[in-house]
Amino acid sequence: FLGSVQVVIWNEQYQKLTTSDENGLIIVWMLYKGSWYEEMINDRNRSVARSMSWNADGRKICIVYEDGAVIVGSVDGSWYEEMINNRNKSVVRSMSWNADGQKICIVYEDGAVIVGSVDGNRIWGKDLKGIQLCHVAWSADSKILLFGMANGEIHIYDNQGNFILERTRPQCIEAEG
Repeated sequence: FLGSVQVVIWNEQYQKLTTSDENGLIIVWMLYKGSWYEEMINDRNRSVARSMSWNADGRKICIVYEDGAVIVGSVDGSWYEEMINNRNKSVVRSMSWNADGQKICIVYEDGAVIVGSVDGNRIWGKDLKGIQLCHVAWSADSKILLFGMANGEIHIYDNQGNFILERTRPQCIEAEG
């Protein structure tokens, strides 16, 4: 490594380690006969990866860079750079693959939302104005998206970006017995 490691993720299905350093160098490592080897290297030389996530079957990885680029790559080494969001005005706070690993939702702190496909194409985007996003999660059936806000609220949308429930604050109730 030329720089210090910033992001590390594990691909359980393929037993691969993926790292990104402070210079933007991404390496997919594989264990072979007790030693780690560089299997794939991706060096954009433009920006640093801020977040990475493998989908459920371990075949696709989504990488979000600080310059707004969103790249979907595959475990075999092919890369797609279709979901570019060159906004340079906000940072990615969370991303989540749906249960079957065919769609990914990426949320930005300033309320921007991008949903993309496993092949790297943007499906839809939305700007939730005046909202500070910090987390996203799919429902188990991939029909609903939950957006967590910095103030603790949860907003609920369908998988096409249509509003379902504006605001709700989860309540924790102490169970007796």
